[in-house]
Amino acid sequence: MAITNKQKAAIAAIVLIGSVATGAVLLTGRSAPDEHSGHSEAKGHSDGEHHGSSEADHKDDKAHADGEHHEAKKGPNGGALFSRDGYDVEIGTAEAKGEARIRLWVTKKGKAVSDGVSASGKLVHATGETQALKFAASRDALESQETIDEPHVFDVSASVVLPGQSAPLAVRFSKEEGKIELSAEQVAKTGVVMQTAGPAKVQAGVRFPGEIRFNEDKTAHVVPRLAGVVESVPANIGQQVKKGQVLAVIASTTLSDQRSELLGAQKRLDLARLTYDREKKLWEQKISAEQDYLAARNALQEAQISVQNAQQKLTAIGASNSSTALNRYELRAPFDGIIVEKHISLGEAVADNANVFTLSDLSSVWAEFVVSAKDVEKVRVGEKATISSAASDGKAEGTVSYVGSLLGEQTRTAKARVTLTNPQMAWRPGLFVTVSVFGAEADVPVAIQSEAIQDVDGQSVVFVPVQGGFVVQPVKTGRSNGKTVEIVEGLKAGTRYAAKNSFVLKAELGKSSAEHSH
Repeated sequence: MAITNKQKAAIAAIVLIGSVATGAVLLTGRSAPDEHSGHSEAKGHSDGEHHGSSEADHKDDKAHADGEHHEAKKGPNGGALFSRDGYDVEIGTAEAKGEARIRLWVTKKGKAVSDGVSASGKLVHATGETQALKFAASRDALESQETIDEPHVFDVSASVVLPGQSAPLAVRFSKEEGKIELSAEQVAKTGVVMQTAGPAKVQAGVRFPGEIRFNEDKTAHVVPRLAGVVESVPANIGQQVKKGQVLAVIASTTLSDQRSELLGAQKRLDLARLTYDREKKLWEQKISAEQDYLAARNALQEAQISVQNAQQKLTAIGASNSSTALNRYELRAPFDGIIVEKHISLGEAVADNANVFTLSDLSSVWAEFVVSAKDVEKVRVGEKATISSAASDGKAEGTVSYVGSLLGEQTRTAKARVTLTNPQMAWRPGLFVTVSVFGAEADVPVAIQSEAIQDVDGQSVVFVPVQGGFVVQPVKTGRSNGKTVEIVEGLKAGTRYAAKNSFVLKAELGKSSAEHSH
């Protein structure tokens, strides 16, 4: 279809108008007015994108909610400083009476502003745990009502509503106080082994301080039972002896008298036996009277009793064996054991009740401990127990063999003990130990290896890996069986932690403790 001259003129006019409008936009450098009408600054945009605005015209680009602007400056209180429309907002930490909190300082032209200001926030710990924050006015600032537990390694973000502004100001702050900085290569050299906290079966256990003692059922205080003078002492302290082995030889006049008494009784018995045999034959042949026969028989029986009596006296003092010397008394070991005490020397005069040797069979010992009134119900005869010592890595298992039925009048505690077999003599009397008594097994939601627990400033902690190193994570422990311990607070299931060789990290923490101050 042919275009008329009138239509051609209209098209030319439209093209000319479009060219003029485009030139105006290019010359002014501004977007069309219907896109952001009346908006000279981008502060009201939630995405913080400044369409065509220059940095010279907009100085508060750091304060936008998306946080994708230039890094915040450091404020006068050591926190991160953000600005918008003449307001300065600094976010940081402050401590009072040993409690750390997040604080927001809001100022305008150097003067603190509190009216019309409100805020809320969220804190993310190094372990991934989040903590909601509510702020309230405190003197010249807004302060979180929640305290911040150590370690102070976290990221915190807050939304601050300023007077007369509908869009909140987003501020952020990070802190890495007490972080142990280690590279992957350094961690590998330390030998630290990582594990994951999770559910486990743990026996409810109670720990008591205790001490290894002699098994009194297998310990004897050896006494001579006869007074005399020591002629020889073949046994020495610390020596392992067998039952019946000679420990000492004593010359005793009392023993000489008793052996002489036995010899005399034996001679009289021989004579009485001859007399009895003769009288019996005479009586049978009707030569002597029956009265003489009966008298001889009675004398024989009395002589037999005298010999038995003298023999029993010697047996009672352990001197029934024959000896060339009547006064030689051999003191012998009553059972197999080790001589742990010796109070006798050559030429010494000893009394019949003197404690000259202490002999103990150390193949079995007692781990004794005391139980307070509140724990008596948790310790029962027959329950399993584990014995450990800080002096060595050794551990032993046994059962509770005794619990006292009475509480001491002064201490209000009961004595208890665990009987241990000690074949290698590793558990020596006098050694301080820890006795862990266990009850029934229980399922716990979070448990870790016991050796991961370290003590820092009197608090139980574990070391948790974070980007670039480790942080100290305080924990509250629960039940433990000596190998596995329940975590009541401080760790969630699935959290990685330093299980083995965590003492290396504690040493590293000690090196930097001088630099740590609040």
